[in-house]
Amino acid sequence: MPVEPATTPALSLAVTPTATPTATPKATPAPTSTAAAGSVVLEHPAAQAMDAHPAPSGPAPGPGVAASAADPNAWTRQELSDPHTHAEKAGKVRRMFAAIAGSYDLNNRVHSLGLDQRWRRFAVAEAAVRAGDRVLDVACGTGDLTQAFAATDAAEIVGLDFTREMLELARKKQLALPAGVAGRLRYVEGDAQRLPFEDRAFDVVSIAFGIRNVENPKTALREFARVLRPGGRLVILEFDQPRNPLVRWFNSIYCRGIMPRTATWISGDKSGAYRYLPASVETFLARETLLGALREEGFSHGKASPLSLGICVCYRAVRV
Repeated sequence: MPVEPATTPALSLAVTPTATPTATPKATPAPTSTAAAGSVVLEHPAAQAMDAHPAPSGPAPGPGVAASAADPNAWTRQELSDPHTHAEKAGKVRRMFAAIAGSYDLNNRVHSLGLDQRWRRFAVAEAAVRAGDRVLDVACGTGDLTQAFAATDAAEIVGLDFTREMLELARKKQLALPAGVAGRLRYVEGDAQRLPFEDRAFDVVSIAFGIRNVENPKTALREFARVLRPGGRLVILEFDQPRNPLVRWFNSIYCRGIMPRTATWISGDKSGAYRYLPASVETFLARETLLGALREEGFSHGKASPLSLGICVCYRAVRV
């Protein structure tokens, strides 16, 4: 099981990547987002002409409630051999998160033993937010990391996600915050590969457990660089396979054998979300490869800090 996050010597961005990211797949249109009145972050002009993403139909099942029928769009065993190469990855991921939104936070807490919140606090510390900074949290989901940034002196924190059901929950959680905190948060529906913001609009960009779900990670990294000011910080939290063979063996049993069953029972999921999770981690870019991609897309001073024996990794890089 995961243990207290412990930082081990970070990998340097100078490491030569052992592989290159997959070839650029077909582009996915990003949803139109409208900035709140008086917002200091401007939309990118091209975003105004984008068509909105179609929202998945039907409410997400609650904890322990099973769907009435199997999802015809569920991940198959063959697709999970490498979900990152699937031609319809973006649509399947969106429908998947729509299906599990209602139990997403509960499953995160239960199956990480609460460590997911500690990992997010570590990411916030790595971002080194200064007074007046503007923060963009990409693939924000239900807003846990977005809200964690509200504990800093950031002037504005924008959470962006392409799953409407997740954003609806994030906004509900925002309503429960003190007015002074909630007023600094804003949520936008959008695509990590076509961010609806002007160039150099943010001082910090973060993405927690989301870069692995993007159709083309290099395209997203390029967008992160575009919207960051020079000297701006990028922080990425992502699951990884532990390097220690014994820890890796135990983690594999947990993630492939135990977690998919219990998480699916809690969520009533029929999309295969919790079979997709370990498969997508095992087939995602290696640490060295992701660090190399950061360098290629305009970042320097990159490092990868393993947490909880390498179950999670926090990447940090600076916009050149």
